[in-house]
Amino acid sequence: MDRFHPPDTPVAVLTTQPLDRALDYRAPAGGVTDGAFVEVPLGPRRVLGVVWGPAQGDWPVEKLRPVARVLDVPAMTPGMRDFLERAAAYTLTPMAAMLRLALRIPGLGEAPGKRTLYGRGTGQPDRMTEARGKVLAVLEDRPGDLFGPTELGDLAGVSSGVVKGMVASGAVLQTTQARDGDFPPLDPARPGKPLAPDQAEAADALRADMARGGYGTTLLKGVTGSGKTEVYLEAVAECLARGRQALVLLPEIALTAEFLTRVEARFGERPAEWHSGVTQAERRRAWKKVAEGQARLVVGARSSLFLPFRDLGLVIVDEEHDTSYKQEDGVLYSARDMAVLRASCEGAQVVLASATPSLESWANVESGKYRRLDLTSRFGTAVMPELAAIDMRDETLPAGRWISPKLAAEMQARMERGEQSLVFLNRRGYAPVTLCRACGQQVACHQCDARMVEHRFQKRLMCHQCGETAPMPEACPSCGVAGKMAAVGPGVERMAEEVAGLFPEARVAVLSSDLFGSARSLKARVEEIAAGGADIVVGTQLVAKGHNFPKLTLVGVIDADLGLQGSDLRAAERTFQLMRQVSGRAGRAEAPGVALLQTYQTEHPVIRAIIAGDEEAFWAEEAAQRRAAGVPPYGRMAGIVISDPDARTAFDLGNALARRTDALELIGAEVFGPAPAPIARIRGRHRVRLLVKAPRQAPIQAALAQWVGSVEVPRSSRLSIDIDPQSFL
Repeated sequence: MDRFHPPDTPVAVLTTQPLDRALDYRAPAGGVTDGAFVEVPLGPRRVLGVVWGPAQGDWPVEKLRPVARVLDVPAMTPGMRDFLERAAAYTLTPMAAMLRLALRIPGLGEAPGKRTLYGRGTGQPDRMTEARGKVLAVLEDRPGDLFGPTELGDLAGVSSGVVKGMVASGAVLQTTQARDGDFPPLDPARPGKPLAPDQAEAADALRADMARGGYGTTLLKGVTGSGKTEVYLEAVAECLARGRQALVLLPEIALTAEFLTRVEARFGERPAEWHSGVTQAERRRAWKKVAEGQARLVVGARSSLFLPFRDLGLVIVDEEHDTSYKQEDGVLYSARDMAVLRASCEGAQVVLASATPSLESWANVESGKYRRLDLTSRFGTAVMPELAAIDMRDETLPAGRWISPKLAAEMQARMERGEQSLVFLNRRGYAPVTLCRACGQQVACHQCDARMVEHRFQKRLMCHQCGETAPMPEACPSCGVAGKMAAVGPGVERMAEEVAGLFPEARVAVLSSDLFGSARSLKARVEEIAAGGADIVVGTQLVAKGHNFPKLTLVGVIDADLGLQGSDLRAAERTFQLMRQVSGRAGRAEAPGVALLQTYQTEHPVIRAIIAGDEEAFWAEEAAQRRAAGVPPYGRMAGIVISDPDARTAFDLGNALARRTDALELIGAEVFGPAPAPIARIRGRHRVRLLVKAPRQAPIQAALAQWVGSVEVPRSSRLSIDIDPQSFL
């Protein structure tokens, strides 16, 4: 039970301001409970905070400023406060930053009332202007969505006055609604799809876990197309039937629209959504209704873990191996790991679903921490695709071509049978390098140590590190010679160009994240392809995530060796996962599928494991190598990145740390570096990396805090600590 603090008693309030501790205030008239959301004075301003308990200082109560206002929203639960504290301690994040993650909600302190929203009307503007056209483009891309005037104006890049001025013509519909209305109730008793025997057995086990209550984590491993979603939706149904709340995490917004359709078919209504594609009005509504317990099911991105659930009973992490679950800026955390932590704080069940689980989850099953359920066959009459390698050393290709004659022949055969083929290359854009044939200079980003990637469909060069763009140069930026700029290497756009040249009669669709302005437009294209609207699909890893194309029977991987390059300790694991996932797009209906991997390394252990399909042998061998090296999941690692506008300042700080490693040596940790980061400059800041490696049970967080605290960080420098790093760039 939360403690009640009577009026005028001292209380500690944690604010979202960048301070190193909670601040002491005087409880207001009427008193206040732990977890209450409040406004408190801080200097001349009022800021948002949460009552965190009794006052932590010894100031006389009469000298404390009073809490200005208690917000009319449910208090933060003890489980949520425990989760934020434990997550902050694990990731070495200040509590104020953790609280900001939990308060990403507009207008929290506003009183309930009416709101004016705008959507697409049935008319057209009396006079079309560029600004009005931008408003219509936003509304037509998101039909049915309603926006506040400022939000719609910001999305369109116009003033709110333009939006309001389009109401009279009927082009924009103005409506008034009650703020934060209830979500329609979901019906857990509504029958789901018929389940195969192994699906039913797994669903029964998950329902039994929900009935038993308490915390537990289950790895639901099923081959691609085995119906994992239908199985874990039965666990969601059991959770809802017991009056508790459920959260389903998805790795990409692009998957949300298709998934919501399946949820609506199962429960009769759409759930609450939480991701960057949701309007601010809907975010506020979702946050409040989750806090009240009225929103019973949330489908969201990784940030939905920080929603204020009243009684969280189940967390699903779909595609749990996906790297998108790692937050790589701001607060650095793994949503998969934080989902397990949140569930343990709330007494909830966790289901980690994947066809190709992470080695971390595999190791937790082996050690007995997690339970494992297997779905070993595809649903219905579909069977797993046949896998084979194409040895590119035996293929003869002209310069500037990447599709082997063998793969091209298989694609032609599919076209003649009215089936679809997928050409897969995990590289966005047209070409990864643009160079001058006169001087040999490669076009680089002026803010980063990274090469600019040509995006020919957009007629721009783009830096994939900082997002900087520039027009395609006609003359070399270095030597000034015109007509000598050349694209080197293939990207997905260049592959589409090659496919169109090889198969001029084919309908070619390109699926890459940078080619779609919204999840809705991507969904429309995916549905069109699934209905047979393309003969050949050319795509990046976007196509490997959950999409179902019934007529797709051939997958051709252009460069299966791509992920095996570099020194990333997870290179083999990620290549294995990606190849298995993309191969699984083939043969998901009646017609059998084939996956062909173009490789120059047919003898590589990872390529052999992919072709053989012996997943358990691959995981056992990968685990043995990691265990011998003492690296995750059999050891602890932390990445430290120092950045500064001045390279010398960054290195001086790194060297100062490297000289003071006593706190780390006491726990048996090793420090490597400092060294320039692989991408040594991003957005004009020079980057230096250090890597800490420690035994599995070592108290690495406390040692890191003591170590970093032993040096003074210059004002111009930034120092970030990444526990369990996924990226080493």
